[in-house]
Amino acid sequence: MRISLLTYSTKPRGGVVHTLSLAEALATLGHQVEVWTLGRGGDPGFYRPVATEVRLRVVPFSDRAGEPVGTRIVRSIGELSAALARDGLAGEVVHAQDCLSANAALRVRPDTLRTVHHIDQFHTPELVACHEKAIREPCGHLCVSRAVADELARDWGIRAEVIPNGVDSARFAAAASDDPSALAERDRWRGKLGRYVLAVGGIEPRKGTAELVESMALLRAREPAVALVLAGGDTLFDYRGYRDAVLARAAELGLDPVLLGPVPHEELPSLVAAASVFAFPSTKEGFGLAAMEALAARVPLVLRDLPVLREVFDGAARFAAPALGPGETASPVSAAGALAEAVAAALGPTDLTLTTRGVKLAERHTWSAAAAAHLRFYRERLDP
Repeated sequence: MRISLLTYSTKPRGGVVHTLSLAEALATLGHQVEVWTLGRGGDPGFYRPVATEVRLRVVPFSDRAGEPVGTRIVRSIGELSAALARDGLAGEVVHAQDCLSANAALRVRPDTLRTVHHIDQFHTPELVACHEKAIREPCGHLCVSRAVADELARDWGIRAEVIPNGVDSARFAAAASDDPSALAERDRWRGKLGRYVLAVGGIEPRKGTAELVESMALLRAREPAVALVLAGGDTLFDYRGYRDAVLARAAELGLDPVLLGPVPHEELPSLVAAASVFAFPSTKEGFGLAAMEALAARVPLVLRDLPVLREVFDGAARFAAPALGPGETASPVSAAGALAEAVAAALGPTDLTLTTRGVKLAERHTWSAAAAAHLRFYRERLDP
């Protein structure tokens, strides 16, 4: 089968990680796979090496200083769709992984399929239009969790099939092993950072960074030597205002988070494996791939108590659930307090039951199983 997968970036965001891992798993099963993306800022390729069996189609996309988000979205769609029309989509199956690439593909191939990783709410008019078209117009839909599929059915009247993410569990398990090189890499991170709580994904509203900073301030009285480390952060959107506010609040609270920015692909597993706790306080997620990687690395995981995260991680992690009375909803203060309590518990003695369950959960989520499920979905669409 010839399969064209489309994503919007070369950077290590969740949807991009998914696209590359799925492409490689499909190619391993003997299929012809190409991946299309935009090469922002002169990027010639993806953030990591990709199997040579996968054909990469990186469309150059220049940065323009001061360009508004809406304008950049429209230009992104236009330049990617022009490249698709000019060079042709070779796949019998065309499968977009985000709203931007879906909009570009739909201009060329009305039979485009779409994975809806999570459902966002936007206010920029161009983003609203991009988001709505990319949900309503594809001819078939996938989601990576039942919670997102149910949201799609309830709010959009669209039925989606659920195929969970895979995870490269062996890569993160190796970083947590007793191999001398793995031990040395963990020691290197701990020598640099001390004992730390790690969050991956950058400083942005959806990642719950503000509540995480508040929770670490509450935790400081009990664990004064534990640092907060924030990694990642490449995104299409401009979160400088939110970032500035979060860092100003951290300074006001006497916190000094360690900001690593994007971490090289080959160094990420050891950074995760060396953490004392992996914090994942997102306010909206589709699956939680970074959190699953932490489980594979045997790191205690603390999550915000969201239905989608309960679906994926229940029984293998601690959930930060504020104690609420009848009719109450969680405030930022109560959310931070619950998160602080959950992190404090995770910093305590190792819960071997949670660790074992987490490792087994990560091992069950393989990309080969995800690829096989995608092939069944594709064949149903090609031969209904």
